[in-house]
Amino acid sequence: MGDATFTSNPPPRLSLSGISKQYPAVKANDDVTLIVAPGEIHAVLGENGAGKSTLMKIIYGAVRPDQGEIRWGGELVEISSPAAARKLGIGMVFQHFSLFETLTVGENIALALDDKFDLKTLAKRIREVSADYGLDVDPQRHVHSLTVGERQRVEIVRCLLQNPRLLIMDEPTSVLTPQAVKKLFTVLRRLASEGCSILYISHKLDEIQALCETATVMRGGRVTGNVDPRKETHASLAQLMVGHSLPGYTRRAHTPGDARLVVKNLSVASPDPFGTSLENVSFEVKAGEIFGIAGVSGNGQAELLASLSGEIRDRHVAADAVSICGKPAARLSAGARRSLGFAFVPEERLGRGAVPAMSLAENGLLTAHRESMVKGGWINAKAVRAFADRCIQSFDVRCGGNTALAQSLSGGNLQKFIVGREILQEPKVLVVAQPTWGVDVGAAAFIRQQLLDLAARGVAILVISEELEELFDICDRLAVLARGKLSPVRATGDTNAEEIGLFMAGLFDGKRAEPAAIDSINK
Repeated sequence: MGDATFTSNPPPRLSLSGISKQYPAVKANDDVTLIVAPGEIHAVLGENGAGKSTLMKIIYGAVRPDQGEIRWGGELVEISSPAAARKLGIGMVFQHFSLFETLTVGENIALALDDKFDLKTLAKRIREVSADYGLDVDPQRHVHSLTVGERQRVEIVRCLLQNPRLLIMDEPTSVLTPQAVKKLFTVLRRLASEGCSILYISHKLDEIQALCETATVMRGGRVTGNVDPRKETHASLAQLMVGHSLPGYTRRAHTPGDARLVVKNLSVASPDPFGTSLENVSFEVKAGEIFGIAGVSGNGQAELLASLSGEIRDRHVAADAVSICGKPAARLSAGARRSLGFAFVPEERLGRGAVPAMSLAENGLLTAHRESMVKGGWINAKAVRAFADRCIQSFDVRCGGNTALAQSLSGGNLQKFIVGREILQEPKVLVVAQPTWGVDVGAAAFIRQQLLDLAARGVAILVISEELEELFDICDRLAVLARGKLSPVRATGDTNAEEIGLFMAGLFDGKRAEPAAIDSINK
């Protein structure tokens, strides 16, 4: 009887009980229980700082828990390292790829294998596995020549070669087109049907509802719920994550005015040997409008942002290739552009948006010193602190006050500070890159509402983002940057995710995408 019961009800693939991890300033995991069944696609949800990343690192052996038990197939185990995790059959695809640009796909995969190999045999295995799962990976290609979607395939194939019984996916669709997401889901569902368990970490609630059958929700290091996401709404899942309901977006009526930011036939050679040069990019952003540019990273976004902010000033580029409030600005310095009413939120928060080891007050001074903080070359320390306090209070930045170091803040709170710092300068033009990248649903909703309110006050806003849902939520018009070229511009209400996804793949020629073309790329 016991044997029969065991056969029909196998033990969980992974079982965590009482997992706790204390860091000096925070308890990252507090008495966490998690159970994953064989062949189950299991989501882990939570806002920034909820403890998801620490928990995944514990499962993968990169972090040791202070307390608790880990059982693998019913047996008590100690996962002391990633190598030990891989030996058990645990693989992980990280959000930020760990690939060497100048090596081939085969060489990159070889570096992660624990067993002995020769490159010729390995290349054959890569081709076989990638073909079997429809992942199309060429082991001879150099990584720098791959698209972001292709690089993710390499990471997945690297895990598949180790025959995983549990695959951890950390924000796997953040850099993929809608068509590539569908292909990824097909692969994951097949893996699950073959008995592989999948832990899926994402903040995209629609994807979790479409893919996952179970979700463990975390908040403040603790588990706050276990639900079937297919039976929940976005609102109920968000409430479990943040502890309260999220307000809807409020759009104030506004009529776009004059063109505040004009880009005309901008062609810029990328200074990065692995970058993407811009080719005849043209668009305009009007006062009171939010103009969105979608696209997979690495398609010229960094070059466009540097050209707009003044970090790249090519003497061969015409002065009026970039105009701010009617003034030619392509050859102006970053400071001179700010004097015209330009403000900028870069993609990289730490290092570009803020200096990690400087206080919030000092970081406010860096771009907002025109706000009565400097006079006759002298810094008004009282005004500097007051500006930081105003930003902290107005934008709900949770921190230890204006003396808190930028590096001590969570990603979401630092992003709110940086966005707030730029908005409080009352710009005429605001360029924002990845406004809610890695930000939890509560902070993301707050930031998007701030942008909508700013546009309603007549500011011209350019948003460059990989989050299609975000762009459709807040933008008046949309375009796509692919391979350094800009797609046709669409009014948000006149397009859809499928057409924008087609543009993201570089398939545009000035004509409206036809359904047949969209169907062909989805196959």
